[in-house]
Amino acid sequence: MANLITEIIATVGLVLPILAFGLTKGLGESGISILIVSFLVVGIGLSLGGPTGYAINPARDLGPRIAHALLPIPNKGSSDWGYAWVPVVGPLIGGGLSGLIFNAAF
Repeated sequence: MANLITEIIATVGLVLPILAFGLTKGLGESGISILIVSFLVVGIGLSLGGPTGYAINPARDLGPRIAHALLPIPNKGSSDWGYAWVPVVGPLIGGGLSGLIFNAAF
């Protein structure tokens, strides 16, 4: 449960500022938004990345997990499908919450 909450918080911390970038005219054209998002991802990784590896994107965890399950790797361990729902559901909830917060605030 703690890992799920961590993923939700990390995703809200990423998606909400990105949604707010649309409110600033010319930010995307200057290229500064790329730098801000890069620092944002690094900051999320440093602050919330410990417990879950900060997936903050369902594809970032699910793709490698599927590849690990399908590829014939000698002496490989389990793909841990019992935990696989956390990095998928957490960012989906966090993204939805970000949209709700953005609509309520702006």
